[in-house]
Amino acid sequence: MTGFEPVMKEPADAFDLLDPVLGHHIVNSLGWRSLRPLQEVAIEPLLGGEDALLLAPTAGGKTEAAAFPLLTRMGRHGWKGTSVLYVCPLKALLNNLHPRLRTYTEWLGRTAELWHGDVTTSRRRRILVQRPDILLTTPESLESMLVSTHVDHRAFFSGLHAVVVDEVHAFAGDDRGWHLLAVLERLSRVAGRPLQRVGLSATIGNPEELLTWLQGGGQGRRPARVVAPDLTARTGPGPAADAAAPATPQPGGIELDYVGSVANAATVIAALHRGEKRLVFCESRRTVEELGEKLRLMGVTTFLSHASLSVDERRRAEAAFAEGRDCVIVSTSTLELGIDVGDLDRVIQLDAPSTVASFLQRLGRTGRRPGTFRNCLFLALSSEGLLSAAALLLQWSRGWVEPVVAPPEPRHLVAQQLLALCLQEHRVGENLWQEWWGGLGPFGPGAAPVVSHLVEQGYLDHDGELLFIGPEAERRYGYRHFMNLTAVFTAPPEFTVFNGRTEIGRTDPDLLTEHIEGPRKLLLAGRSWLVTYIDWSRKRCFVQPADEGGRARWSGFGAERIRSFALARAARDVLLGDDPPVSLTKRATVKLAEARDAHLHTVHPGGTVVTRTADGDIRWWTWAGHRANAMLAASLSSVVTPHRHVNDQWIRLRDEVTAESWKTASADARTGLCLPEVDGHAVRGLKFGEALPPRLAEATLAARGADEEGASRVLAEPVRFVTLSGT
Repeated sequence: MTGFEPVMKEPADAFDLLDPVLGHHIVNSLGWRSLRPLQEVAIEPLLGGEDALLLAPTAGGKTEAAAFPLLTRMGRHGWKGTSVLYVCPLKALLNNLHPRLRTYTEWLGRTAELWHGDVTTSRRRRILVQRPDILLTTPESLESMLVSTHVDHRAFFSGLHAVVVDEVHAFAGDDRGWHLLAVLERLSRVAGRPLQRVGLSATIGNPEELLTWLQGGGQGRRPARVVAPDLTARTGPGPAADAAAPATPQPGGIELDYVGSVANAATVIAALHRGEKRLVFCESRRTVEELGEKLRLMGVTTFLSHASLSVDERRRAEAAFAEGRDCVIVSTSTLELGIDVGDLDRVIQLDAPSTVASFLQRLGRTGRRPGTFRNCLFLALSSEGLLSAAALLLQWSRGWVEPVVAPPEPRHLVAQQLLALCLQEHRVGENLWQEWWGGLGPFGPGAAPVVSHLVEQGYLDHDGELLFIGPEAERRYGYRHFMNLTAVFTAPPEFTVFNGRTEIGRTDPDLLTEHIEGPRKLLLAGRSWLVTYIDWSRKRCFVQPADEGGRARWSGFGAERIRSFALARAARDVLLGDDPPVSLTKRATVKLAEARDAHLHTVHPGGTVVTRTADGDIRWWTWAGHRANAMLAASLSSVVTPHRHVNDQWIRLRDEVTAESWKTASADARTGLCLPEVDGHAVRGLKFGEALPPRLAEATLAARGADEEGASRVLAEPVRFVTLSGT
């Protein structure tokens, strides 16, 4: 039974519930006079073995709120060996947290160690011999340990009692969350006991549902509670903990400006807030590179961070930035989560992040020093970017944050987990595999068709009633001890770029193959490089420094930004005249006025609009988001153009559509909506999709590309038909 219980601050003696040695060091080594509210109220439920979701603003002490009670419990109950897992979505976050957790464990004569892809083989061997009390790791590394022939997973995890999942919302909203839950169920069975599960998060719109999700197959069987001392109870989507940042911000706190280009953004950033430490978020790696180069050419001390830079390059940048003062670091979402880059003065956002939750994470990077306040400057690169930013800020001001919802029907991960389980156990009973996932929904009886397909296609083989790895799985995934089977996402091929022996990062192969005139130059780590040699067989590219002229580009599956129904409707509200309660520059005000004039006939407060231009272009302006529009296009096929051209604002209709044919088609759609059509390229981009029957792979993607609630709301609204003249 879960309950959203905003807990009042406990009495001062909550401190006394912790291990006395721990309490001594908190006061004398850390110099803390008291615990923070979350740290106080988390002690009782965690000491009692309850599952919990701990919510607090960024830098609210969530790691200690989980670690201190669990370390106390570890000592009182005599836990031996690796008894606590600390799971994070990013290796960099693990690296950042490790020194703190190592210090806390050493106070009690315990140990904490890192285990992820960058940890050396020799270090891993020592960990296997001398098991740490706390292991900091990722779900993928846990999977690798379970299937590795070098790890005796039954011995290693025999003492496991608890799991802390940091930034739990970053897992729950995508397939890594399903993968994490499935791995935790397998670990629980290996350990022979239910594992206490503790989630940490700062930005949650639906805390009760997230806690239920985190409990996995143990839903309702273990006591659980939401611990959120800084929040008050509310119904429906509510503000995350970071929404404690005021809806009506302090003067200068949130500002929206229009600059029109990356070059202009660089000019503004170089001129503003000199002498301060600034963190700039961009929505693509390419923009990070372009802005970084321009800032450096203007003499600004600039560092870069994104996923295609080498680990060493990112670490050098983050370390130098943390120690500097008058400097800028330009990043994608890699620095959105809790990695410590020191005290920030400013956060700057180019265009808008895709969610309010992301904005709250980024906003929470500032205002941590006494006497400072949270701030964020939005620089819109285009009219569409300005509208997106205004819409996001309007929704934020209303106290709204996206609910975190797990993607539906993860059949491809069911296939992956079945194969991984057979690697782990070597042979699994044909009728016993469900027991490994403890009743976790997608991995129950409904997965039987996936098992049958794996056997039919040779991914699994069977001997009597036992299943084991088949020849097709060996062929597809057997490379390097099935390493590819532990990665949940499909990554497009990239070439590794070297300057001498130093790895700089990775680039898109298209930049190395396209026809160009003159020397081939790349832009990477904010610098231009001349390509001197390409090793095609090993996917390596060698470069030397160049003055200017480099280009950056990356492609990837799922790169398209998808705007939700709520944010699309907020954009409509902005066009109808609602301004977000933030500081708007004159440039932003002028551009918003232009956007409102341009969309004068596409928005209406009472419903949706169908416009017909003089040249016959007919569009249905739903302002419903991409997923709802894709579902509407599939459901109204008789009046929608055959290629089903949609975006998050409108759907293109057939030339011959009339008010009467529209009325008939929409009435039919209201009786039963259709799932969106799925492109074959999308199926090929679904990791492990090839291990599913084609119809199930398509059904998985169709369910994930739909918004039935949003589509139904749009169909229930009145429609206005408008003929535009002179266009």
